[in-house]
Amino acid sequence: MPRTQRNALEVTCAIFPPSSCKNSPLSWEVIVLNVDRLYRSAVLGVAGVQGIKNLVRTKGWGMASRFVAGETLESAVNAVDQLERDGVHGILDLLGEMVSSRAQSDEFVRQIMDIFPAVAQKPWQKYVSIKLSQLGLDISPDLALENGRRILSAARDIGSFVRVDMEDSPRVDATLEVFRALRGEFDNVGLVLQSMLRRTEADLESLSDLKPNLRIVKGAYLEPADAAFPEKSTVDLMYRRLVYMNLEKGNHTAIATHDDAIIRDVKLFVERRGIPKSQFEFQLLYGIRRDLQKQLAGEGYTVRAYIPYGKDWYAYFSRRIAERPGNALFVLRGMLKG
Repeated sequence: MPRTQRNALEVTCAIFPPSSCKNSPLSWEVIVLNVDRLYRSAVLGVAGVQGIKNLVRTKGWGMASRFVAGETLESAVNAVDQLERDGVHGILDLLGEMVSSRAQSDEFVRQIMDIFPAVAQKPWQKYVSIKLSQLGLDISPDLALENGRRILSAARDIGSFVRVDMEDSPRVDATLEVFRALRGEFDNVGLVLQSMLRRTEADLESLSDLKPNLRIVKGAYLEPADAAFPEKSTVDLMYRRLVYMNLEKGNHTAIATHDDAIIRDVKLFVERRGIPKSQFEFQLLYGIRRDLQKQLAGEGYTVRAYIPYGKDWYAYFSRRIAERPGNALFVLRGMLKG
């Protein structure tokens, strides 16, 4: 083990002493895993405290604006216009999730439906992401299905694609059920699958008859160990496996990651298998790795940036902070300056 890693390991064991530290060599990967898990749990736990929510919502928009295009549809459309100049397409996503009343879901549906007339005359590709919990999934899957049909019909009228996002593990079964019904009626719909969930490979296989357009992500929700792989290396391995599986089935695949190693491996895989660039695309997050977005677009790949907007940006912002300590440092610097 390199000296710098050994020193860091000793410090880490002193702060977070696992029982094995004293009696046997502990791999650097395990230490990093434990710290990463602790960091994500701590950030998401603190983010759930009402006082913290109120503080960040009041003071934190300047920091959140790095990851969120704005609070209005107009700001999100302007963000797409700017990206298109660099050859990068946009995915519009109205933030908000887990509504608990019919009135709330009706309001989300109304705001999503507003997207289509607003972008109908735009020269760029239309692409929208939705969460079924916005559409009333927790109230009734039938309500989410009904609202999903309305949205997909309006999207189809202007040539827009709609991506159904995957949420936390308790909602996977209902999400798959609604997606299967929607896919049976519409061609302009795709789904997200998360490589961190233990069940996802089986879920992908179960969807094979639908020839699904899938967006593969690692996953950003805090999940129990019985639902998700705890090791980052396993999540990364499963990510590659899911991407390769869907590509080999001949299905369109969106590779949604900023991981340079995975992007490199996917490039090699499609080249060796002779998979055309029209069968896949790279998707990245708004405000993160703009250099990579431009680079991939310059290499002739289809690239899309996920553009979140809306007043309910806090949960999304919290998950971005939980993904990387560097994001937390960015926020901390902003708070100190303020």
